[in-house]
Amino acid sequence: MTELIKTDTNLGEGAEAQPGQTVIVHYTGWLFDENAEGNKGQKFDSSLDRNDPFAFPLGGGRVIKGWDEGVAGMKEGGQRTLVIPPEMGYGPRGAGGVIPPNATLVFDVKLLKVIRTEMVDTKIGEGDEAQAGQHVTVHYTGWLFDKNAEGNKGTKFDSSRDRDEPFEFPLGMGHVIQGWDMGVQGMKVGGQRTLTIPPEMGYGPRGAGGVIPGNATLVFEVELLGVN
Repeated sequence: MTELIKTDTNLGEGAEAQPGQTVIVHYTGWLFDENAEGNKGQKFDSSLDRNDPFAFPLGGGRVIKGWDEGVAGMKEGGQRTLVIPPEMGYGPRGAGGVIPPNATLVFDVKLLKVIRTEMVDTKIGEGDEAQAGQHVTVHYTGWLFDKNAEGNKGTKFDSSRDRDEPFEFPLGMGHVIQGWDMGVQGMKVGGQRTLTIPPEMGYGPRGAGGVIPGNATLVFEVELLGVN
């Protein structure tokens, strides 16, 4: 078996999972066994058994390829069975002492929630477009989300403009929060964009630096100054 097999057992009616979004799933994984019912041999992992849903950025290479490709296109509430060949799983290495080398895997996946960063362009630039793998230079200001504040901009916690110090980073490489990695892509030099970033694509339950509390939604105004 060399191809990923996707079988929807429940289509779901919510938002569709697309690369660049964070998805929250429940899953159970088995070793493929052609003689077992549903080809589900030995179970090696289950978020359901732990009652601990799993969140990951879709299409970002943080999980096995069979998951990145297999979960894309699911809708919230949907359930899908994935049969993943070793080339799209853990390959000749195996994993964790429970997945042997060159194992084909079977997963039942339920998509619980799709989380995305909201992007609003306030000015469309006319220069080069920012793409993953490039170094970008930006100015930004960040606020804690406050539904009662003008523009939802609550307490300001950081600003490169206040320091008059542009910020440079490699785009799409995990050097910044996921909301930035995804939210700055597609901007053009000279453009300005407002990002509203949920905690799952920001600093999560940890928060940051004593100024961003846990599970905070963030608002950023970003101006793309340069791409190289």
